Amino acid sequence: MSELPIQSAHLHLRTLSHASQVEDSATLTTVPAEAELAQNASVGSFGQHLHEALRRVNDMQQESNNLQTRFEFGDTSVSLPQVMVAMNKSSLAFEATNQVRNRLLSAYQEIMSMQV
Repeated sequence: MSELPIQSAHLHLRTLSHASQVEDSATLTTVPAEAELAQNASVGSFGQHLHEALRRVNDMQQESNNLQTRFEFGDTSVSLPQVMVAMNKSSLAFEATNQVRNRLLSAYQEIMSMQV
């Protein structure tokens, strides 16, 4: 049984969570996949990382909704570009999460269809 699909999904989730923490996309640096996997191997289980990544996506969506509501009610400390950026970030994070879910599901189905 190969752990490659799980490791690939894990790496994708870590990249997504790192990208959501970085405000300026110009300062985003990529970490080699091997170093990232080696670092994460001792940190925690896959389930913990998945739960944390989903929590971050949820937080981004809630923040986006909060900014949108504040803007709609006329809060002068929230600008339209700020709302649009937050909405696009949460949308991108959700789409990436959905793609990871689809890949995990297809990997699971492939593993379950293997003959022993």
